[in-house]
Amino acid sequence: MEGGPDDFFGTRPGAARTGKVLSLAALIRASGMAGKIPLSCLVAPENENTQPAKTKPVLFKPGATTIFRAVIILFGTTVVAGGYVLYEYYHSPYWDRVGIAPLQPVLFSHRHHAGELRIDCRFCHATVETSAFAGMPTTQTCLGCHSQIFTDTAMLQPVMLSASRGQPLRWHRVTTLPDFVFFNHSIHIAKGVACASCHGSVGDMALTAKGEPVTMRWCLDCHRNPRPRLRPRSEVFAARLPAPAGAMTVPAPTDEIHAGHLTNCSTCHH
Repeated sequence: MEGGPDDFFGTRPGAARTGKVLSLAALIRASGMAGKIPLSCLVAPENENTQPAKTKPVLFKPGATTIFRAVIILFGTTVVAGGYVLYEYYHSPYWDRVGIAPLQPVLFSHRHHAGELRIDCRFCHATVETSAFAGMPTTQTCLGCHSQIFTDTAMLQPVMLSASRGQPLRWHRVTTLPDFVFFNHSIHIAKGVACASCHGSVGDMALTAKGEPVTMRWCLDCHRNPRPRLRPRSEVFAARLPAPAGAMTVPAPTDEIHAGHLTNCSTCHH
């Protein structure tokens, strides 16, 4: 007989269970023991020796897939939005501060003094031709004119207070370079680089703002090809951007510039 004892007595579920039980009953009748063995001994109850079906443990709830998809979409959206915000910030004035005027102790207007009154840059920035640092106007420089005019205006009270206390005016830098960058104003002036080429048209600025980004890329672009930014000596200290290079009729006040070494690291980092 095929199968084991369990198959024979029908303790295993299957389609052949009933047929095997009937075959056993026929065999018992043929042997003359039909009345001696109760039928209940031949057929097991339906629920006897029947193991309940085991269910596999559920690792995730039904809504886990939806939550996972939502997290992936949210993460991707955050990455894309964050990249866009960083891109816009990097290309905005808030990154390189171009066009932003820092607060100063005195509301000084280059438009009025340099643009309208045509006061020379060197009157306030006295060491621009001889030093790496251009110099900032002292209290005494301001009082050279304003000890006689506009002395009682609120705008000039910081100057008057500085003079009475003997404390210098603390100007805030408009263009700031990192400490590892060396910049020399005098060599640029001597080679014919105009003030407005780096600082913008200060003669049009009521409050002095940063005119150019002055990043490493910006500086290297000029060092590779300085000629377009060179001006005649009469235009070096102009308060507004000079005429384009093609309109120059007077040579720039410079010796021959060897641009090859201008891109060396040691030119600015030493």
